[in-house]
Amino acid sequence: MLLPVNEFLQFISQNQLFNSNDKVLLAVSGGKDSVLMAYLFKQAGFNFSIAHCNFNLRGEEAKRDEAFVKFLAATLEVNFYAVHFDTAAYAAEHNISIQMAARTLRYNWFEQLCVKNNYACVAVAHHQNDAIETLLLNLTRGTGISGMHGILTKRDKIVRPLLFLSRQQIDEWISKNQISFVEDSSNLSGKYARNKIRLEVIPHLRQINPNLEETFVQNIERFAQTEKLLQHVVAGLREQILVKDGNYILISKKDVSNLDPQQLLFYELLLPYHFSAEVCKEILAHINAQSGTSFYSKSHRLTVDRKQLIVSAIEENYPYFEIDKEGTFTVNSAVKLQLSYSNTLSFETRPQAAYVDADQLVFPLTVRIWKAGDKFKPLGMKQFKKLSDFFIDQKVPLPQKNDTLVLVNGNDEIIWLAGIRQDDRYKLTASTKKVAIFELLNII
Repeated sequence: MLLPVNEFLQFISQNQLFNSNDKVLLAVSGGKDSVLMAYLFKQAGFNFSIAHCNFNLRGEEAKRDEAFVKFLAATLEVNFYAVHFDTAAYAAEHNISIQMAARTLRYNWFEQLCVKNNYACVAVAHHQNDAIETLLLNLTRGTGISGMHGILTKRDKIVRPLLFLSRQQIDEWISKNQISFVEDSSNLSGKYARNKIRLEVIPHLRQINPNLEETFVQNIERFAQTEKLLQHVVAGLREQILVKDGNYILISKKDVSNLDPQQLLFYELLLPYHFSAEVCKEILAHINAQSGTSFYSKSHRLTVDRKQLIVSAIEENYPYFEIDKEGTFTVNSAVKLQLSYSNTLSFETRPQAAYVDADQLVFPLTVRIWKAGDKFKPLGMKQFKKLSDFFIDQKVPLPQKNDTLVLVNGNDEIIWLAGIRQDDRYKLTASTKKVAIFELLNII
């Protein structure tokens, strides 16, 4: 069997994918790419095993693929691992796409195998065309500079030793050596965005440029170098203008105004705090807004102050949790929230408690930090009010505003601005039969 082993070894060495004595786990589907990768590992003399995922999405075809890969592992005399996933159920449970579910399941399993069996890395069979498809997909959906390099040769424990080959070259080596493989029929389905790019877009691009793969490989290398340069510049800026003050990161407005190009550098500076490009754009547009204006990522809050921006983590102090029954729930290290019921139609007027018509509750309820765009109908009022405007009208101090939680009904309506004001829609009336009492309790 004649294979490009020297080029294979050279690519692994140049990119420092793994050491020659490392144990490597190969992700093999049974298709041309992964099968060729397995034969290259065998001819190169590496210590490797094969892992195969059956996602239970293609019935008998999936069983055929598993049997084929098991036979391949026996032929190459290496260890074989197989796993079956209920991918559709996982996707439904986590409200994600089938493709995302499959990706999450397989990489979690690979990680478990690596830890249990001491594999240095996991080799996957992405090639140059996969990198092109990823780049085009990222451009179509919208991407920063990091999305321009396509697929990296190495990320954490995942290595891609076939990125020196194009799809056409793989086809030629498979044909030349008469290597058996199986075809995944889902690769021909037009319902997946990546397949549409592969089947419908790239052929047209190749008509414009017959050397498409070679051109894109060169472009991707340039993009990767540009990203490296940008990261170097941004690292220097972080040292200069991001000031750590206890649990806060302070950024002078003057320093932000001096950034050029402002939007790109500001986004990259805030990237570790998970602010999206759109939120960064909004921050810049409102950088001179009233002090106390806040913006949120999944993990951090950025608050506009008079002369600076203040970034703080929200994971510990600003929880997100659900309530589906009565009881006492920990909000943070200082406060708990208690839900109890009463058949007596009475209430006390105090901000630390809300007395709600229990029949209007739709479980599960949610407790979360307030966010821009939230609105409610304050108790005693007939019109809706944005929380941001309500805070201003009530002259709520900035620290209290930033710490305010909302209790949200299962229908997404705000029930209570915790510790401040209840929503008028959930007040007790003459027809109320059961009272739900929500109360904030200080932890002593």
